[in-house]
Formats: sequence, C-alpha cells, structure tokens
Amino acid sequence: MAIRGVPSAREMTVEDFKLWLKQFDVDGDGRISRGELREALRRRGGWFTTIKADRAVRRADKDNNGFVDNAEVENLIAFAQKDLGMKIST
Repeated sequence: MAIRGVPSAREMTVEDFKLWLKQFDVDGDGRISRGELREALRRRGGWFTTIKADRAVRRADKDNNGFVDNAEVENLIAFAQKDLGMKIST
C-alpha cells in the first residue's frame, strides 16, 4: 500500500537504503542534491517529488550546504520513515 505517494514495495535495511540512494548520485560527489533525491523519489513512484525532495533536504541537511552527505544520511532516513512512510530497518 502506498503511503503519502511513496510505495513501500518491501522493507529495506539502512545499508540497502544507502545503496539505493547512491545510484542516484549522478555526479559521483558522494552527496545527494535536491535534484538527485527528486529523481530517486520519482523512480520509486512518488508524487509531488519536488516538494518532498526540498523538504527532505531541508530537514536532513544540518550544515545548510544544500546537499545530504554521509554524515547526514541518518537524518534523511528518519525523514523517509516518518514523512514518506518508507520502511527502513537497522
């Protein structure tokens, strides 16, 4: 069942989530931009992906550089679980 526009096809581990996210790092800089996150959400079948990606980066990006890096990915996981309804287990 889809929750808030993001289908939860299966439960992911944190490592699976990081690997899934890494495939959208098109410039290979090790960080996820709003555009890259928007594409990840879009490919997962999400709706309103621009708004959700903007909100996710704002909440996860603690140093306000506009990107989610490895140190901030836990914040992104928390957002994905709470606001996108994704099931991510440890």
